[in-house]
Amino acid sequence: MISKSERRHVLLAAAFVLLALPAIRGDEPLPGMLYPKESEFREVKSLDGMWRFRTAPVGELTRGYEGRWLDGKRGLGDVPGVGPIIDMPVPSSFNDITTNATLRDYNGWAWYDLAWFYVPASWSRDTRVVLRFGSAHYYAKVWVNGIEAMSHIGGHLPFEADVTSLLNYGPGGRNELTVAINNTLTPHTIPQGTVTFPKDPDRKKKKRRRKPYPWTRYPPGYVSYSNTFDFFNYAGIHRPVMLYTTPLSYIEDINVNTILQDGTAFVEYDVTAKPDSNSVSPVLDCTVELLYGNYYDGRQPVGGKGCAGTLEVPDPILWWPRTMHPQPGYLYTFEVRLWMNGTLVDIYRQPVGLRMITWNETSFLINGEPVYLRGFGRHEDSDIRGKGLDLPLVTRDHNLLSWVGANSYRTSHYPYAEEIMDFADRLGFLIVDECPAVNLDNYDDELLERHKAVMSELVRRDKNRPSVVMWSIANEPRSQKIAAGPYFRSVVEYVKTLDNTRPLTAAINQGYKVDNLAQYLDIIGVNRYYSWYSDTGHLELVQHQVESEITRWNQKFNKPVFMTEYGADAVSGLHTLPESVWTEDYQVALMREYFKAFDNLRSKGFFIGEMIWNFADFATGQGITRVVGNKKGVFTRSRQPKSSARFLKERYWCLANHNSSTSCCLY
Repeated sequence: MISKSERRHVLLAAAFVLLALPAIRGDEPLPGMLYPKESEFREVKSLDGMWRFRTAPVGELTRGYEGRWLDGKRGLGDVPGVGPIIDMPVPSSFNDITTNATLRDYNGWAWYDLAWFYVPASWSRDTRVVLRFGSAHYYAKVWVNGIEAMSHIGGHLPFEADVTSLLNYGPGGRNELTVAINNTLTPHTIPQGTVTFPKDPDRKKKKRRRKPYPWTRYPPGYVSYSNTFDFFNYAGIHRPVMLYTTPLSYIEDINVNTILQDGTAFVEYDVTAKPDSNSVSPVLDCTVELLYGNYYDGRQPVGGKGCAGTLEVPDPILWWPRTMHPQPGYLYTFEVRLWMNGTLVDIYRQPVGLRMITWNETSFLINGEPVYLRGFGRHEDSDIRGKGLDLPLVTRDHNLLSWVGANSYRTSHYPYAEEIMDFADRLGFLIVDECPAVNLDNYDDELLERHKAVMSELVRRDKNRPSVVMWSIANEPRSQKIAAGPYFRSVVEYVKTLDNTRPLTAAINQGYKVDNLAQYLDIIGVNRYYSWYSDTGHLELVQHQVESEITRWNQKFNKPVFMTEYGADAVSGLHTLPESVWTEDYQVALMREYFKAFDNLRSKGFFIGEMIWNFADFATGQGITRVVGNKKGVFTRSRQPKSSARFLKERYWCLANHNSSTSCCLY
């Protein structure tokens, strides 16, 4: 049996991540964080590649700190007795890179080290140098040359720090970058997890034993890490690591919003600029231009003066979703020039799409036209690299999305990489942008502050993206609990202060009679698995159950409703006649029944979309209900189509080419 002292040691080690990082209140304003782009005044240097890597030994979670692995003079290579140092690609998840099961399932501190990298001498003069991580899961602490540079709580979102004073420049100026990450999830992280100490069930029956020594199931100090979400808890430095420069007086942030009125676009903008702290009486000013992008028809750019204002664009080229216009995803370039005391000091170019979102009790509209969502729930997930950014894979995914006729997807169940979002902006996909609040339970003030902080970072990152048309504040929370009501009311009210131009939604799996979340949303998302998790195999019930429940959500709340998840697992290549569960045939048959219900719901005027679960098969934790992952994808994990992909393609293209009164159920 684990002793009290042993339990206390392990608890302190697990909690070390909370003690080591600063608490961040959700209502604290955030500085701007523009994506690094080169310009006449800015440079970008990638630090992606092969890094050195090692984990703290199981049971000694703080060994890296105690051994000063962060010390730039010692580094990871000078610490004996704690296992090998291995090569680790960045970006990637570390879990599936090796053949080691312990590393695959590892929870605790993992250490990365990049030695050495060099910085041009020119960067030491009249320049800020910023170190930026696209994401690291889940907690992260960063040292440059042995000096702490920054820390961050939460995966999936970027973080950065000014490291100008920490770097060595020019010839001989070697630099070392050390990163410690921890993927431990607790009841106060987003998403949540638990750290438990399994009890030996035979201890209570000790007196009844005849054996001289009691049998024990768990060794002393054994710790179990668990969560309730149905995807693998990949960890690592998942997205690009960059150094970039700005001038000492620089453009910090840009906010752009479009209002359409009588054939004219009014582009409201607000630029935040920071002066050189050493400048005496700096006077900052801006000039802006809206430059034509994808194709040019001879019109002159629209310009303006001042760091805040409105540009009037007559007869604009609007940003449209796929299949709603011959040229979807049209992007202008919003060019900002910053002047200090009459001298040009910085330039930043922000892609923008001119479009306006509106919604009412029955509809969701882009540029005044009603939209029906044809899409997917997805995951950042693939063989070997896990959640690590892989541009060939991202390109393949969007080619498949286009092939199948989709116009949308939800970033289930966390924000996706900025490079993925760039694809959506350019290609005209509509994005339901979801935060990592999956399966939330045990609501309290500490969790609420973390939730607000995550939403603040998400809105800051994606506020200018035309593809982002809704914010999703949760997936399948335990919203039947009374505490969920005031909790989500606070989240909704807070997000509305950050952005009131987009509707708020969530994917709900509780019943409409007991749910305490939907009342605060603008648009209701519903996850349902009729004839899979309930009434398994009874396809004859699907149409009745879907139509009945979705209609009642609308009747109770008088809001638009869409299906954020439905589906069935299908093992690729498995067939039976007649169809049976786990086969490709059953997956198609189930979809057909859902399509019948969707077509009837479309005719009622409040049902605005369908998103099948899932785009592709994906990894999960080990369990007896999953055979090497979740198989609900219409594509395999290697992005090859199952029968359901071709069936879905017929429906989505039918929906794209016909109005709401047309049946596209293909039965």
